[in-house]
Amino acid sequence: MVVADELPAVYGHKLSTVVPGSVTGETIVYELANIDLVMKLHYLRSVYYFKANEIIDNLTIQDLKGPMFPWLDVYHPVSGRIRRTDNGRPYVKCNDCGVRIVETKCGVTLEEWLEIKDSSRWRQLVPEKVLGPDLQFSPLVFVQFTRFKCGGMAIGFSWSHVLGDAITATNFINLWAQLLSGGSPKCQPIHNHKIKTEKTLIKSPTSLELLSVKQVELVGDPWLSLNNSKMATYSFQITEAKIKQIQAKESSQVSSFEIISALIWQCLAKIRKDKEPTLVTICKNDPSVKRSWLLSNEQKIGTVVSDFFPSKVAVSELASIIAKQQVIETKMIEDLVEGESGTPDFIIYGANLTFIDMEGVPLYELELKDQKPIHVDFSIDGVGDEGAVLVLQCPQKTYGSGGSGGKMVMLILPEDQISPLREALESAWGIA
Repeated sequence: MVVADELPAVYGHKLSTVVPGSVTGETIVYELANIDLVMKLHYLRSVYYFKANEIIDNLTIQDLKGPMFPWLDVYHPVSGRIRRTDNGRPYVKCNDCGVRIVETKCGVTLEEWLEIKDSSRWRQLVPEKVLGPDLQFSPLVFVQFTRFKCGGMAIGFSWSHVLGDAITATNFINLWAQLLSGGSPKCQPIHNHKIKTEKTLIKSPTSLELLSVKQVELVGDPWLSLNNSKMATYSFQITEAKIKQIQAKESSQVSSFEIISALIWQCLAKIRKDKEPTLVTICKNDPSVKRSWLLSNEQKIGTVVSDFFPSKVAVSELASIIAKQQVIETKMIEDLVEGESGTPDFIIYGANLTFIDMEGVPLYELELKDQKPIHVDFSIDGVGDEGAVLVLQCPQKTYGSGGSGGKMVMLILPEDQISPLREALESAWGIA
């Protein structure tokens, strides 16, 4: 049994770089869309855990790196580096500088690691790098391979949101696994966005008119907005049986995402008291939308406003508001960014209390020669002070849990709100 306060150090860090198998050419650039630049201060972090067996044990670092050369041929902008135009607008120079690889070891078994009651354990297993301050040298993507004492393995994946949303990121890492397993790369195009620099007579919205974004001070070249609060993470599972029980109790026909979001919204409203949030942001990755491009930020971003204090409203009513009264702002958000300079800077996650539906994100499709992860940790860095809540899928058999299926919930909140929220959810609903 490993105590959380005695979290074992991950050691033996070895750094290397993998580049595309073919030369892209330094004259090739990838233009970032306005919505990409809106998301540039956010980062996606995920850790995939694979139990020890003969297949996983026999995978060498050469086996793991080998498929990366054709992989990066398909996704050549990922190996590039950020540059700026003369007017200051960022773009990706496709100069084949590569993806950074980290190899590490851990002195405990995978089972012992997953039993650690510390939701920030994953941070040792994925590079927490941000872009800058030397943008021209900063990799856009990191991959970390950690071997546990038992032979199990964790794959940590760090993705710059400026490249694309969660579905884009998981499709990217899943293609590497397909190539590792003997598959062939799909020849889907990389879309080079046409940047609108001409002046228009149509008045663009301002950040004050849109509720889902927060304009922050220009950050310059370190791409991370500073928080006023110390942020922390905590994750827990809600089984399918518990979700159905809550839905029946509330006489609610809404989705799992909506009922879970409503529960947490109400509990946080009670905790925050005179600062209870009547406005929340909803982000959804729509798997039904056919994606034409490999790299894109296509999630829907909207807001929901409660006319009453959420602490006084029934959970079923809050869930109904989330389901039926979203105001989608995605297209208007794109118009906030000035064409020539790519400014100003914004955050989406944590601008308001933000609920993110990750149901359509194929986290458990990362298969290494038919070996599926037994657990996946997923989080976001760069979240603002209002916090974010991710609702993720579970494997059918969840490692170390008392039930199967259901949803995993990742809380990203000010540190002093985590414990009160856990207590409130446990007291009222028997979860967390």
